[in-house]
Amino acid sequence: MMTTEQAREFTDRWLPKWTGNKPEELLAFYADDAFFLDPGRPLGIRGKEQLRIYFTKVLAHNPAWVWTQIEPIPLEGGFMNKLAARIPVGDKVVVECVGLCFLQFDDQGKIKRNEIYFDRTELIREINKFRQSIAH
Repeated sequence: MMTTEQAREFTDRWLPKWTGNKPEELLAFYADDAFFLDPGRPLGIRGKEQLRIYFTKVLAHNPAWVWTQIEPIPLEGGFMNKLAARIPVGDKVVVECVGLCFLQFDDQGKIKRNEIYFDRTELIREINKFRQSIAH
């Protein structure tokens, strides 16, 4: 079982890779057969090649979002992260939310399961307002 400190250390290396549009650096943390689920893909994605396609798209659309760890909670085979997100839409940060992220690891220390849960309602509303503002 991972300790709280080990979970913090891992998160300090992994979570910054979600910012800056570097999908290959993020992908390096995942096992070849990893399973990933988030609000954009509620049925999940399996395998590194599918993750590459998804991460490339998501990070390109959100290069300046920032996720930070609030609290790691050790679990058997991994840990859960309570996270905060600051998500820009256009030129300003308009969405701040809290989410949960569940991680499990394989024997090589790669992520084999990653599930992220957060409410996208405000984000979708702001994206729609932004799109309307640039369309007029």
